[in-house]
Amino acid sequence: MQDRSLMVLQFTRFCMVLGALTSTAHAQSQGSWTMKAPIPLARNEVALAPVGGKVHVIGGSVQGVAGTYHDEYDPATDRWRSRAPLPNGLDHIGTAVLNGKIYTVGGFVASVHKDGQPHVFEYDPAADTWRSLSPLKSGLGSVGVTVLDSKIYAIGGRNPAGQTVATHQVYDPATNTWSERAPLPKARDHMAVVAAEGKIHAVGGRFGASNEPTDMHDIYDPATNSWSSGPPLPTARSGLAYTLYQGLILVLGGELAPNTFAQNEAYDPKTKSWKTLAPMPAGRHGTAAATTGGHVYIAAGSLKPGAGQITDQLIVFTLP
Repeated sequence: MQDRSLMVLQFTRFCMVLGALTSTAHAQSQGSWTMKAPIPLARNEVALAPVGGKVHVIGGSVQGVAGTYHDEYDPATDRWRSRAPLPNGLDHIGTAVLNGKIYTVGGFVASVHKDGQPHVFEYDPAADTWRSLSPLKSGLGSVGVTVLDSKIYAIGGRNPAGQTVATHQVYDPATNTWSERAPLPKARDHMAVVAAEGKIHAVGGRFGASNEPTDMHDIYDPATNSWSSGPPLPTARSGLAYTLYQGLILVLGGELAPNTFAQNEAYDPKTKSWKTLAPMPAGRHGTAAATTGGHVYIAAGSLKPGAGQITDQLIVFTLP
């Protein structure tokens, strides 16, 4: 009887150890990264947008001067091609995709955070053409942009005077007009702004300088035009790339001198909890993320804070 009890105890311990090892291995394998064909021109502070199965990399800076750059990546062929240039040279642009079109919102004309612009442009990939739309009420750069209920939301950012703002503007493509909504609880920029499960999440960012990052997570409910607090970002950071992927809000990268972040943290709006996914191959900021075809694409940016070590890399994240 004692031998049988001992065997049961040993087996139970074995199962516990095996379970722990399995959990650890599972946690360590939460996704994988691969590297694809580099973008033709290395630059930072770019915007990304997925449309029609392709990934568009728009704007960005080279040696501190914003350009009209526009490259399109085809995952099927692992090749790049140039597309119609952005009407104005801009970096730190907000982007959205709606009804098969790409929308760009705001942007700076040069480093560092110089002269936020009110420009709003629409790109038609079928015609390879841009057109101007009703501008923002005031110029903004590093503004968070997302789409919810066929409208484009532009939240926070930095004005032409270089001050962070709490503004919350909504664009209706049907009427080509902007309107205002409840402002952010606290002004900031360089944050992640993602719509999920009928609400908008504003995550992380900075209050002013790059050494003022925050872990704030504010959730906007359009039904009540009000904000509430969500679980904070596990790693306070700014200069973020972000996207919605498999129902998760991914917040990637960032900077805080003398380092950049490789973190890949995901918020599940259904469980209201954060989890850690496989980090990027190296820390970076000044990039952006786009989801298409079951993968997340990250292009260009800087591997070091500011404009340090600008890269031409294209890296791709996949969850099993």
